[in-house]
Formats: sequence, structure tokens, C-alpha cells
Amino acid sequence: MNTNRSLSGKMGRMTESAGPASFGRVEEDGTVYVLTSAGERRVGQVPDADESEALAFFVRRFESLETEVNLLSQRIESGSLSPEEARKSINHLKTSIGEASAVGDLDGLVIRLEALTPQLAAAQEARKAERAAQNEQTRAAKEAMVAEAEKLAAGNDWRGGVNRFRVLLEEWKALPRIDRATDDELWHRFSTARTTYTRRRKAQFASENERREAARRIKEQIIERSRQIADSTDWAQTAAEFRDLMNQWRAAGGAGRDVDDKLWAEFRGLQDQFFDARSAVFNAAETEFRENLAAKQKLLEEAEAAMLPVTDVKVAKDAFREFLASYNQLGKVPREAIRPLEGRVRALEQALRSAEEEEWRRTDPEARKRASDTVEMFSAQIEKLTEQAEAAERRGDRSKAAKTRESIKTYTEWLAQAQKTLDEFSA
Repeated sequence: MNTNRSLSGKMGRMTESAGPASFGRVEEDGTVYVLTSAGERRVGQVPDADESEALAFFVRRFESLETEVNLLSQRIESGSLSPEEARKSINHLKTSIGEASAVGDLDGLVIRLEALTPQLAAAQEARKAERAAQNEQTRAAKEAMVAEAEKLAAGNDWRGGVNRFRVLLEEWKALPRIDRATDDELWHRFSTARTTYTRRRKAQFASENERREAARRIKEQIIERSRQIADSTDWAQTAAEFRDLMNQWRAAGGAGRDVDDKLWAEFRGLQDQFFDARSAVFNAAETEFRENLAAKQKLLEEAEAAMLPVTDVKVAKDAFREFLASYNQLGKVPREAIRPLEGRVRALEQALRSAEEEEWRRTDPEARKRASDTVEMFSAQIEKLTEQAEAAERRGDRSKAAKTRESIKTYTEWLAQAQKTLDEFSA
């Protein structure tokens, strides 16, 4: 009998029936064989069992292999396995199937495994693309972190910067590595920026400590001087010196909050000691000043009522002299009342001066003569221009007549102003 033709016919029938048991046979002694494309292979022996029981035992082994193939296929499709891991699993399963003591379509399982290879290639390319995209995102993130670190290193945010560097470092550690050269170069820049910032921060704090110590010494010297002048009764000079000391205090800068608070309390107490004593003296004089103010206001009211408006310059001048004599005999007034009082006195003086100037202007013969001459000159010019305009009209020279009439109009306006000035001398 032709063995190949027999196997081929039987494989065809097994494909049609498609059941795993159809790929095996059992001899009378319980020996079980499986049929594959390579031929018939002995898989084991189940003595003292009928044919169906013997085949079922080895079919269950096939079904276990089939389950493994199904699970592997699902894991590959879901992407839960890397292409490298999936390829290793496929090769391992193919080896297991080739040596399996099982009955079923073992060739079909191998074909299914081999059919996964193109899927693996696509998955590998997708994984490469994903890894490249992830590397690009990581590189961009690290470059942004480096740029921020370098900006912080060049800045002066000594409080927020140190916290921000701490956060950036933790974020950096959480990111995956990229290619070694790029990763090392970016880390070098980040680390350099962090070191630069730390050194500058330490130098700044050292400088600030020196500045605080210098400020403390200056403020202690200010306090010592304040003790020396706190009991002075030279109110103006000492108050000015305390103002200078205050300016020096502000210019000295901070000496640290606790030190500043203690020194300020002492300096403030010495200032209060002096200014409280000065206020007590000034308050004693305040009553006298307000009495003087009331008297000066009364004199001003009487002078304003008597002089304003000025109608007789001589009488007004006499009244003003009497007012000033009485006014100047009175003492000091409160500081805030000085300018208003002086303003009212100047107003009286200005009213008197204006009245004198007005009287002189009305009685000045030379000024009156000039005003009269100006009126006569404009009148003569208007009369002359009128004759010229009439002559031009008789000649029929309308253009010349119109221009002359415009000049007459201008001179008439000037004449009105000159006449007004002349009339004021007659008032």
C-alpha cells in the first residue's frame, strides 16, 4: 500500500471532520498515534482503556496547548507583551507543539503561531514609533526643565527658587532616560545650573549677613547718639537731628527681624522721650497763641470793614498804618494760622496799592495827553481814509474803495479802544 497516499487521504478526512480526535488513532494495546504533515508519530500508551478514552486523554493535552495559543494571540493583540517577549513565547510554544504528546491539529496550531509573525513586526514598528515619541516628549520635557533651571540660576529668587529646584529634581528622576549622549548632556546643564544657583544663593546669604551686621552696628550708634540728645531743650535743632537720625536708620537697612524689633523699640522710646517733652512745652504755649490769633482776626475784620473797598486813598493809608502797628504788637499764633493771616494782610495791602496806582493813573497829565493824542491821530487817519475811499468810488475803482473801507473799519476799532482809555482819565 502507498503510505503517503494513505496519509494524505486521512489528513484530508481529518480536516473535514475538524475534531482533535480525528488526528489520532489507537492500536489494540492502547498505543496512541497522532497524524501530522510530517507523518504519524507515537504520543503514548493508555492500557486497559477503550479507544475513545485513550484519545480523550491526549486530546485534553492538545486542548491545553490550544488554550496557550489562544491566550498568547490575545496578549499580542492587546499589546500587553513586547514584540521580543511575544517572539520568545511563539518559539517556545512551537517547540512544545512539535514535541507534544497530544492528539489534535498540531500543524494548525503551528500555522496559527506563524501567522502572528506579521502582527509582531507591525507591533514592533509601532513600539519603536511609540518609544521614539516618548523619547521626544521626554527630551522636550527635560529641555524645558533645563531652560527653567538656567533661568532660575541667573535670577535672584532665593526663597522660591530652592523649592522649585527641589520639585524639578523630583520630576527629572521620575522621567525615563533617553539616549545616553543627549541625556548626559541635558543632565550636565541641569546640574550645572543647580550648582550655580546654590553657590550664588550662599554668596547672597553671606552678603546679606554682612549687611545685616553692618546695619546693626549703625543702628546701635544711632541709639547711642539718641541717648545723648533725648533730654535736650533745643527743640528745633534737636528735632532736626532726630529727623536726620531717622533718615540714617532707614538708610541702614534691615538687621534681621528680631534684632530690628529690639533696636527699634529702644530708638523709638528715646524719640518719644524728647518729642513728648517738646509737646508739653508747646502745649503750654498753645493757649497764648490762640488768644493772639483771636485778637489778630478781630483786628483784621475791623480793618477790612473800614478800608474795603478803598474810596479815599489817604484815609485808607492812615487806617492801614494804625492797623499794622496794633497787629505787630500781638505775639505768635498757631503755625497753621500763619499763612491764612498773612494772606489777608497782603490782600489789604494789595487793595491799597491798587487804589493808589489807579488814582495816579487817572491824574497823570502825561498819560492823559498821550491818550488824547492817540484819539486825535486815529480820528485824523479815519477822516483821511474816508476821503480816499470816496475818491476811489467816484473814479469807479471799487477794489481800491473796498480795501480803504476795510482799513477804516480797523482804525475805527482802534479809535474805540483809545477813546475808552481817554474816558477813564475823566472818571
